[in-house]
Amino acid sequence: MNLDYIDQLLDKMEKAQLTELSYKDSEVDIVLKKETPQVSYTAAPAPTVQQAAPVGTQEIAETSAPVESGTFIKAPMVGTFYKAPSPEADAYVKVGDKVSNNSVVCILEAMKLFNEIEAEVSGEIVEILVEDGEMVEFDQPLFRVK
Repeated sequence: MNLDYIDQLLDKMEKAQLTELSYKDSEVDIVLKKETPQVSYTAAPAPTVQQAAPVGTQEIAETSAPVESGTFIKAPMVGTFYKAPSPEADAYVKVGDKVSNNSVVCILEAMKLFNEIEAEVSGEIVEILVEDGEMVEFDQPLFRVK
């Protein structure tokens, strides 16, 4: 194999934006690899402000929001959330409705397919966490059930 042919392979590899190219024939077996620079990001710590409390007083800061109890019905896929089978129809469930494991609670549209989503838990719907027509992510909570 001549060096001109290797140069041609390197040019083609660069034009195709390949990071690795293997070539084998009866005379030669060659592997060309291009190292790609690794980019790493480091987050700088947020600046902190410290204030001294007046002598004889203590400040207690609330650090977290109250935890809501219940079980969540989560999206099994990415899609558009619909609370009813059609715009004219009633919603599958409303706050206060009782559901069982196989109760249909909504529809998620993904790639023009309408998928009925079942509760998979039993209880009472206490909160609907998304709006009709809203895009939802995989594993996003849709309903809170007690």
